Amino acid sequence: MTALARETAGQMLGRRLRSPTAWRETVDIFAVLTAASLPWSTSLAGIFNALLLLCMVPFLDLRAFLQSLKRPICVAPIALVALALLGTLWSDATWGARLYAVNPTVKLLVLPILLYHFERSQRGHWVLVAFLVSCALLSVMSWLVAFYPNLALKTDAPERGIFVKNYIDQSQEFTLCAVALAYPIVMLLREKRYWLAGLLTALALSFFVNMAFVVVSRTALVTIPIMFGVFALLHLKWRSIAIVAAALLAGAVLAWQASPHLRQTAERFTNEYTRYVERGEPTSIGLRLEFWRKSLGFFAEAPVVGHGTGSTRGLFERVATPGGQYQASAEVIGNPHNQTLNVAVQWGAIGIAVLYAIWILHLLLFRGDGFANWIGLLVVVQNVFTSLFNSHLFDFHEGWMYVIGVGVAGGMVIRAQRSEAKPEEAGS
Repeated sequence: MTALARETAGQMLGRRLRSPTAWRETVDIFAVLTAASLPWSTSLAGIFNALLLLCMVPFLDLRAFLQSLKRPICVAPIALVALALLGTLWSDATWGARLYAVNPTVKLLVLPILLYHFERSQRGHWVLVAFLVSCALLSVMSWLVAFYPNLALKTDAPERGIFVKNYIDQSQEFTLCAVALAYPIVMLLREKRYWLAGLLTALALSFFVNMAFVVVSRTALVTIPIMFGVFALLHLKWRSIAIVAAALLAGAVLAWQASPHLRQTAERFTNEYTRYVERGEPTSIGLRLEFWRKSLGFFAEAPVVGHGTGSTRGLFERVATPGGQYQASAEVIGNPHNQTLNVAVQWGAIGIAVLYAIWILHLLLFRGDGFANWIGLLVVVQNVFTSLFNSHLFDFHEGWMYVIGVGVAGGMVIRAQRSEAKPEEAGS
């Protein structure tokens, strides 16, 4: 009996190992685990993503996959990685610095793979829901850490309300989730499913309340109105837009009056700018302005192909102001905190053209209606506008948010488009 059971178990395992469906299900599970772990751990997200790619190998339809890579939405991110590799040939940086600068672009190679897989999988929504649930749990931990700082895992430089990572990453996650919920809330209200709409509204408000009273990045303060504006223009009538705008304005005024933390965050804009202009102090805003000014000068020196991969830090070292008192002009950095300038310094106008092609092509991918289109569009819009103040496509956390969001939602959109096309072909 035991031998028979072992044989049966072995046969079942063998069938699973030979089944393409089982391997696809395993890939879906690792995609869910990658999305769920991203808000908490970079290491776990990297491990689960590696396992995802490994499980795609045994039954990959190589011909179909290579055919899918010919689509412009796949060619553009691959082209940026190729440009980063080619840029090592004319860079003056050390080879270690050149290869290190290539690394942030490599994640873009995963995007065509996710598009290919979720074009064939029916479980893309699992990944999106897993990320939302994970961020909701992180929001709970953020409140706990705000009241009990000893609970934070960060011991080197603890921040208020930050359990793991940093306030920029956390604000990016909470902003994306809160605004993304606007679409299903509106659809549920139209279907008169008020209880579920109320539940999702409460969840969205919990993210906003956390950002108002616990911690928020100034980048999020700038991008939230833009993201809501995109949603309103796409999915609401003018009367509804006016009502929602009035409600958001009232909520913003209430949050401003009730949250000293929010006022302090906003008021630092003027304070830091003044200190930089008058005394050259290395404030957060002052440093960004200094990085942007110098980066534009570097771009003007090599406008077509740039200075090469990994050259940014060396260029800043060349023009850094020497001397005693520390000033913003003395700062040396390898990232100008602007995605366009980051690309322009290294790869010139060619790099800018490829970068903008990625954004434009992915925006065009999500022109239709439906939840997947909304999520994909929101991910791209958020990345475009936050990249005005950071190099978020190259940063680990925000870069993977882009790759996973566009890859999963884009695959779901392409799958839906194919399903709609089949009946039309049959009818013709």
